Amino acid sequence: MNNTMFIQIVDAKAEQLLYNLEDLHLIRVLAKPIQTKQKLSEKYAGKLPSQMTEALEQYIAQSRSQWNERSI
Repeated sequence: MNNTMFIQIVDAKAEQLLYNLEDLHLIRVLAKPIQTKQKLSEKYAGKLPSQMTEALEQYIAQSRSQWNERSI
């Protein structure tokens, strides 16, 4: 028998159980845990110095006000 299944593990106990079954040569774990992508907001949180952040926020506010004041 050679069936392949894709499963999602929802509990750490289930993951350990799968590895135990692999040790008994009953199954073969093909894929190691997949890392989820980190959100960009989490990745870059706190990376800009506070002074630069304030300048950027002022620039954004100014740009938005200019956009709202334009005549079409």
